[in-house]
Amino acid sequence: MDYDAQRALQLLRIGSSIPDAQFRDGQEDAIRHVVEGRGKLLVVQKTGWGKSFVYFIATKMLREGGAGPALLISPLLALMRNQIAAAERMGVRAVTINSDNTNQWDDVMAQARRDEVDILLISPERLANDSFREDFLPDISGRVSMLVIDEAHCISDWGHDFRPDYRRIERIARTLPENIQLLGTTATANKRVMDDLEEILGPDITTMRGDLNRPSLMLQTIRMRSQAERLAWLAERLPELPGSGIIYTLTRRDARQVSDWLQSQGLNVQPYMGGSRNQEERDGREQLEDALLENRVKALASTVALGMGYDKPDLAFVIHYQTPSSVVHYYQQVGRAGRGLEAAHGVLLSGVEDTEITDFFIRSAFPTREEVRQVIAALADEQTGLSVPQLLQAVNINSGRLDRAIKLLSLEAPAPIAKKGTRWQLIPVELNNDFWERAERLTALRQAEQQQMQEYVALDSGHMEFLIRALDGNSESAQTPNISPLSTNVSPETVLQAVEFLHRTRVPIQARKRWPNGGSPGDWMCGNIRKEQQAEDGFALCYWRDAGWGNLVYSGKYIDNRFSDELVAAAAEMMREWQPQPTLDWVTCIPSRRHPYLVPDFAERLADTLGLPFRSVLVKTDDRPEQKDMENSAQQAHNVEGSLGFSQNQVLPGPALLVDDMVDSGWTFTVAAALLRERGCSAVFPFALADTGSRQG
Repeated sequence: MDYDAQRALQLLRIGSSIPDAQFRDGQEDAIRHVVEGRGKLLVVQKTGWGKSFVYFIATKMLREGGAGPALLISPLLALMRNQIAAAERMGVRAVTINSDNTNQWDDVMAQARRDEVDILLISPERLANDSFREDFLPDISGRVSMLVIDEAHCISDWGHDFRPDYRRIERIARTLPENIQLLGTTATANKRVMDDLEEILGPDITTMRGDLNRPSLMLQTIRMRSQAERLAWLAERLPELPGSGIIYTLTRRDARQVSDWLQSQGLNVQPYMGGSRNQEERDGREQLEDALLENRVKALASTVALGMGYDKPDLAFVIHYQTPSSVVHYYQQVGRAGRGLEAAHGVLLSGVEDTEITDFFIRSAFPTREEVRQVIAALADEQTGLSVPQLLQAVNINSGRLDRAIKLLSLEAPAPIAKKGTRWQLIPVELNNDFWERAERLTALRQAEQQQMQEYVALDSGHMEFLIRALDGNSESAQTPNISPLSTNVSPETVLQAVEFLHRTRVPIQARKRWPNGGSPGDWMCGNIRKEQQAEDGFALCYWRDAGWGNLVYSGKYIDNRFSDELVAAAAEMMREWQPQPTLDWVTCIPSRRHPYLVPDFAERLADTLGLPFRSVLVKTDDRPEQKDMENSAQQAHNVEGSLGFSQNQVLPGPALLVDDMVDSGWTFTVAAALLRERGCSAVFPFALADTGSRQG
């Protein structure tokens, strides 16, 4: 169809609410390409350039020309509220089907069938849903005029954020009829990824790539090994910075810790994390996004959940509390700052824990050969297949890793497993060796990217040039704003306050309310845990190996073979602040055959400090693997079952403090508390010196 330049500009101004808005370099060319039907198009433009305006304006113009609706596949639906609002201002009827609006699916699908939808937005995971793929998608596929693949780098094995469900999109893209336009968009594609995308989405695909330079960003790196130093630096620098921003952390735990610390210093910094299906928490995230947009908070301390798709043109700073795993990740995240400002700060702090955390993410990306062997063996023993809860009973694999292993195996061609109803079944085909070759190749790539980030951390200058070169762009155009970098100094007094804060940190131990799925009716460990068996909520003094007491706990267990008096005093002080209700009457502990005196010695000294009697009433009846070697709730719970009994010492009837050195899964506390309650103990409060952070749901 013919392209109407005046109408396109009018839609841009309506959508942006800027009366004199003009297209950015390349925007109108991309819209024209799609509207005139010139073939497949890949748009690679930096964050903030306005890729969403390309597909929303193109959709509106195609619909006005009589074409069918567009289908947009994006992993960012939860963060696209402002883009969808812009589309609706242009008169684009945009609707979504995603995990956040399941109660609206029937209405949305009915609207689409009546041709009352201009663009349907779905997540890539929706393509894995049997009902959506088989019952709904065929209804509208014959009328779709354009397929938009947002964050298209996720298709590529080489992309920094490879998502298995995008492999389904690859198969759809390869078989598209010629009359359907295909538009892929991404901000984070180097030459390797672009070449891969051109091969996957081709043939005859046109690529439009923009300039990678971000002249508004003042980039700097500051090496601070200890968390206390970094916390102190944040507390002193944030009040000096204008506007609001984002502080990125590698873990949810650190996001909470950073926000708690800065709040204790009088700064309005809130934690932001993804991963929850709880509606209340999802609503809370939207409120936090709006609060940052409206500058009602100084910053959000966030995981990567607040990444691609969030658009705040006047974001004044992005600070990384730890080093991301790759240049592509870092460029994408720091690029959220300074889009509509002349100058903004992008600061990368780094410490000793960075590579340990990113190493974990690299190792977790693909299942191991042993994990695949366990899955295949378990399914081979059950001709009718196994549900995921049944698989968790049969294999010693973390639930998240099991989900990923199943997904990756099911997406192979040919796939060695397939789903029938709620059960996974074994298919009589061999797993292609390409699977393992790809895993090894990409693991090596991630490790090289991690090393490249360490080179970036070591820079004294030339940060933007480094990023552009690493992304295969032209670094000659690199510019920096005319502002000074932030001071790297931090006062000893604030560092001391941060150390004291880390020592005051305590970690909740939430009591289990239900035994793991998969137990047989009539089993002791089946269904809900009876109220009269349940433990109370408890606390751990610290996280294992953290910057507070964590390293002292490590030394006590593996070097000194005795926990220090300093830890006893810290635990006693925490107990006085906690003040469990009903009031504690006595102290007992979890037994161990490997370290028979370590925990009882600590628990007895703690009891003496608290002025309470100590009774060692539980015994280990046999040797079991360590809980840290059990990878999911089913394995963890059943590893404890039957391994605990009672000594000759009397179980006292009053509320007890149940002490252990580490809490891994929480199931040892859960089973021990149930036994103590059945022996007449009125309440059991778990306490551990350290939380390993490995508990499963």
